Amino acid sequence: MLPPQSLKALKGRGAVSNLQGRYEVHARDGFDDGWGVAGADADAEGEGVAPWKTQVSDEQARTILTRNASPDLPFNVSLNPYRGCEHGCIYCFARPTHSYLGLSPGLDFESRIYAKVNAPELLRRELARPSYVPEPIALGVNTDAYQPCERERQLTRRVLEVLHECEHPVALITKSSLIERDIDLLAPMAAKRLAAVAVTVTTLDPAIARTLEPRAAAPARRLRTIRTLTDAGIPVGVSIAPIIPFVTEPEIEQLLEAVRDSGAIHAHYVVLRLPWEVSPLFQQWLEAHFPERAQRVMNRVREMRGGKDYDSAFGTRMQGEGVWADLIRQRFEKAVHRLGLHGRGGRFKQLDCTQFRRPLVVPPLGAKAKGSNAGQLDLF
Repeated sequence: MLPPQSLKALKGRGAVSNLQGRYEVHARDGFDDGWGVAGADADAEGEGVAPWKTQVSDEQARTILTRNASPDLPFNVSLNPYRGCEHGCIYCFARPTHSYLGLSPGLDFESRIYAKVNAPELLRRELARPSYVPEPIALGVNTDAYQPCERERQLTRRVLEVLHECEHPVALITKSSLIERDIDLLAPMAAKRLAAVAVTVTTLDPAIARTLEPRAAAPARRLRTIRTLTDAGIPVGVSIAPIIPFVTEPEIEQLLEAVRDSGAIHAHYVVLRLPWEVSPLFQQWLEAHFPERAQRVMNRVREMRGGKDYDSAFGTRMQGEGVWADLIRQRFEKAVHRLGLHGRGGRFKQLDCTQFRRPLVVPPLGAKAKGSNAGQLDLF
């Protein structure tokens, strides 16, 4: 019987394994056969690790707007130009969606990205429908609309151009400074109460950020982005998410002060959520980066989830329950009140849907996609 493989962090990646998705038919178990990794790159410590290069594939989506009826969310309609996210945040609740593609929620999720190349055309067609009723669209909720491949693909930019043309309200959330590129669109929309932005700030510690969300903008860079957007007249809120006991939780008050000083006008928080494959992936990350406190962290997480790794019940899934969840809530609310920040959901309430005008021209959709993704229903 071979001993289990030790968990080693991969430079620039959040997940430490390519954990099998829950829909896989065949089970696989990796082990060290003593041969090493042929052609492996050298990491910072000089050890060999297999390179995980990002692959971005084109996808022809069939639908582009996703609707939800969750009482926990301040929006009903969302749009995601990409599947998977190169930011590699280990806690990302969207990781399990890669299981539907026959891929791993682990390293595959952050290295195999699908770009919905017809997203702007699908959006234009949707907005042109006589039955369409405008309401704020949340852009980039499942995976970050400004992840690195957006620099080249510019799908988010083109989606914003459609919304700008139609004077349709939009709310964005991101961890990327790339959003500054689109200030020329967002600033005039914000002046008409058609655009609002939220920036996620999880920690102020760059060392933690490098492992927790390895390819997202550094914490200091996100604070500069908040200031840049604010100075351009764009209202910016902040998502302190997720709050991880004994990892990011000690920073709650310091984080709120920093984002207030950078110009944010409101803030909300979400405690760590571990649905489906996110739980084992996060626990592997803990063992690789914080082995001395891994059990302590998970004990507190379970204390806030009724003894389980996760409870998906509406009303409690975002903030948890119990003594520890109540302590976090009190700390957050007291700090928000002291700093003059607004509560959750303000950015959607301020958006105006009355200015909407349907697009005058609906261009024909492109030819049918070829390959394994053709005809696949877009659920995410």
